[in-house]
Amino acid sequence: MISVEQWYAGGQCHEVNGRDVFYQRAGQGETLICIHGFPTVSWDFADIWSGLTSRFDTIAHDMLGFGRSDKTRRDITVSLQADIIEQLAMDLGVRRAHILAHDLGDTVAQELLARQYDGSAKIEWLSCVFLNGGIFPEAHKPRRVQKLLASPIGPLFAQLINKRSYRNTMTGIFGPKYPPSDAFIEGTWALATENNGKSVFPVLIRYMQERRDNRSRWIGPLEQPKIPLKLINGVLDPISGGHMATRFRELVPNADITLLDDAGHYPHVEKPIAVIAAIEVFHQGLIAIID
Repeated sequence: MISVEQWYAGGQCHEVNGRDVFYQRAGQGETLICIHGFPTVSWDFADIWSGLTSRFDTIAHDMLGFGRSDKTRRDITVSLQADIIEQLAMDLGVRRAHILAHDLGDTVAQELLARQYDGSAKIEWLSCVFLNGGIFPEAHKPRRVQKLLASPIGPLFAQLINKRSYRNTMTGIFGPKYPPSDAFIEGTWALATENNGKSVFPVLIRYMQERRDNRSRWIGPLEQPKIPLKLINGVLDPISGGHMATRFRELVPNADITLLDDAGHYPHVEKPIAVIAAIEVFHQGLIAIID
């Protein structure tokens, strides 16, 4: 596994729309943009990084409010996160790309696809692979900690979160066969809390309400897709596991789903080999369609 230190030593910060954004880029081929989830960081993709970069020109960044990117406590919305991705991609010379997204990243990806759907996108999106996340708000089952962060007492509650409670929460959303490692807990906790990061949690968690407010906009591109879509789902995830995959199958035409029956909310961390294999099969299928 790539350590936290190695991950951040291998990347760099770039100013995007006046905000510092950390990103990592490696590999060759068509561009793949990886979008992480809440409350973790781009380092989530470390275990599948070599598999991705062997096939793609791969870009992964810390979204605003996360990791080593800007944590200024200004309004951070899903739309703003999408703006940052579009501008970062353009600054790096990217005009067309695939997407791999997880958790909150799924929602940001849905906003990017909605822009392509309505003709306002700055980047041409070629395909999207979703990992576990609240793609359909009616099927999303937030944990108590998420509800409290989103409540009026969110700022106070955020300061009460400690590494022990964080470990318990994360362990509860991983599959029991593949619990989070000490390195994962230590690394992601440190990155989440540095630079007064806990104070940003209640701002970031507003994405749950945004999902409800923007349901029609963000579901439309899935119900009538213009590009190939895939879901890789850790079934044992209590937040967005098998029940989310069921909803995906109900609403997405000819739904392409890989179910990982013994994985939880972080399939790319829990079962990286299986996730890379599923991504490989999906993209090989795209080549076959083009040929």
